[in-house]
Amino acid sequence: MEYGSFATRGRLLLIGGAFLALLAVLGYRLYQLQFIEYDTFRQHAERNSIRRIAREPMRGLIYDRDMKLIVNNNPSYTLTVTPFEFKWEALPVLGRMFGVDSNFVRYRIIQAGRYSFEPVKIARDISFEQLAMLEENKSQLPGVNFVVESRREYSMNSKLAHLLGYTKEISPQLLKRLGDYYQPGDIVGFNGIESYYENILRGRKGFGFFTVNARGKVVESFENGQSDIPAAEGTDLVLSLDMGLQAYAEGILRNRAGAIVAMDPSNGEILAFASSPDYDLRDLTGRIPVDVWQRLNTDERHPMYNRCSMAAYPPGSTFKMMLAAAALQEGIIDENSTIPCPGSYTLAGTTFKCHGAHGNINVVHAIEASCNVFFYKLIFKLGFEQWSRYGSMFHFGRKTGMDISNENPGTLPSEAYYNRRYAKRWNKGYLVSLGIGQGEVNTTPLQMAAYTSTFANGGTYFRPHAVRAVIDRTSGGRKEIPVIREKLPISDRVWRIVQNGMYRVVNGNGTGFAARVDGAQVAGKTGTAQNPHGRDHAWFVGYAPFKNPKIAVAVIIENGGTGGITAAPVAGSVIRRALSGPGSGAARDTAAVAPVFVEKKAAEELPD
Repeated sequence: MEYGSFATRGRLLLIGGAFLALLAVLGYRLYQLQFIEYDTFRQHAERNSIRRIAREPMRGLIYDRDMKLIVNNNPSYTLTVTPFEFKWEALPVLGRMFGVDSNFVRYRIIQAGRYSFEPVKIARDISFEQLAMLEENKSQLPGVNFVVESRREYSMNSKLAHLLGYTKEISPQLLKRLGDYYQPGDIVGFNGIESYYENILRGRKGFGFFTVNARGKVVESFENGQSDIPAAEGTDLVLSLDMGLQAYAEGILRNRAGAIVAMDPSNGEILAFASSPDYDLRDLTGRIPVDVWQRLNTDERHPMYNRCSMAAYPPGSTFKMMLAAAALQEGIIDENSTIPCPGSYTLAGTTFKCHGAHGNINVVHAIEASCNVFFYKLIFKLGFEQWSRYGSMFHFGRKTGMDISNENPGTLPSEAYYNRRYAKRWNKGYLVSLGIGQGEVNTTPLQMAAYTSTFANGGTYFRPHAVRAVIDRTSGGRKEIPVIREKLPISDRVWRIVQNGMYRVVNGNGTGFAARVDGAQVAGKTGTAQNPHGRDHAWFVGYAPFKNPKIAVAVIIENGGTGGITAAPVAGSVIRRALSGPGSGAARDTAAVAPVFVEKKAAEELPD
């Protein structure tokens, strides 16, 4: 057979081989697509033909310690838009019917992706009338639909705003930080326990799957709903709060700025958590009116500021117990040691005054009389490093770890702190102020309540907590929250000595006279926090009964002056209410208690 010059035998074999190789590659690829990668491409195809629609879970409920429901959910209707189906021409109709801003709708659609099949949320709390309008005007509103969500409903006499926190639409910043679970428009817990327990309160989203046609319209449920993933309801919380005491504490603080934190010293449970001024959580459910939000954020009294766990104040003389305990434990002094108080203390030419000339005074009477000179001198005997170490032992300068999202660690100075702040240009004179709880040391009322509880129970620091149990909505099983405790390395003898001083503050000739409660021995300590911006802040920390404590309390009244006049009667009234319950006479106006104390002291200069 003759071949032309081009179609030589070699060339024909080469072309034939290449052709066969190409067929082999195509055949293998066909096999790969049909068999090896079948599942992968089937899933891609299903994504294009199957619509996934999220189903929001019901948020977990919140009960008080007596299992009374205080935070419930109400159904709420949220308007959604599916970007792929929506037509820009419908924006005016959407705005007219539902009052939504066109620019906001554009932003949400572009944020999700113009060709996304995933619905985005554009308006909350639409009414039944608006739902009816939506159904009547479906043809003018392609891609517009609604989903059923929930919004918080509150059924309690107290406000409890700063402890509970609130729920609102997730911010773009939080959306980036919290990961893939959330989508724009989702509801999330803000502040308080709503935020701290968000991961269990929110539940788990479910998903319904629906087949769609070539135009993206839903045709029917996919596989008759067998592939749907049901939503899992959130976990319920049981609080430790005494709701009667909480309402009472809030009532006492009405028209004052300050905070009251009450704890059970036997386990760290929060009994009351009142910050004033406060706000009504009912104003922050569902769609929050712009004027309400602006009013709360521009109010000069700062009602949204949590003074219980975020505001840090100098502890004043309430810090003297810590210094006393440290010096006793380290053997610097004992119960009988005395330090002379001539009425003032001079260091490097500067004179620091006391509330009187107490003479040779021991630690118990120094706590009782709140003798400044005793503690001016004692901090030098103890030393800065030891003072800081014991302060940290009581968890000052760090968060207590309470189950609340917004907590300030406060400030506990140390040599390293002063070196950083003052570039080593500081001297031991700074310790004088620290000895009486002034200077750079700052503490929160929450920290002070935990500190006082430790003295009350004789040396065990309990981590404060406001939730005592969680309940699984599916199984109904209840799980108690573990109590976290830490035994401080301080002897029982030291605790008894300091407790004796605290007892005499209230029941002897001390500054806490106004905290006395009929039928219950109260121990405590008054304090005055110097305020460079105005009148001093008034402190009282204490516990009762003295022999078997049931409650420890910290009270701060901003610009209240001295603790014995302003904070002590408030604390006494709270303790009376906690121990005796409603109808105990605790409802008397505590503002009337202060003049009794002032008259008793007559013209004396009142310490702390």
